[in-house]
Amino acid sequence: MIDVIDFKQSVIDVRLPAGLPLYLQALWHDGTGDWKTAHDLIDELTDQRSAHIHAYLHRKEGDIWNADYWYKMAGKTRPQVSLDEEWEMLVKEYSR
Repeated sequence: MIDVIDFKQSVIDVRLPAGLPLYLQALWHDGTGDWKTAHDLIDELTDQRSAHIHAYLHRKEGDIWNADYWYKMAGKTRPQVSLDEEWEMLVKEYSR
């Protein structure tokens, strides 16, 4: 798919890599500070990866009830790490 280092560099360069699946596009937009676009990309998707990222986005928004719903849909629990750490974990997990 994409190397984590290259993904993170593309966020710094604000250069969206071609061919990313929507769930990684959502993480990319969130990484650039565009939460709304990130959420809009992921909002209607129902697969587990997308649900996991949707959960993170609602956690970041501060909507914990909604975040927990999406973590459950993803088969995950809300992590006890910072949002930056969670973003990094998601990029690592889903860029393989």
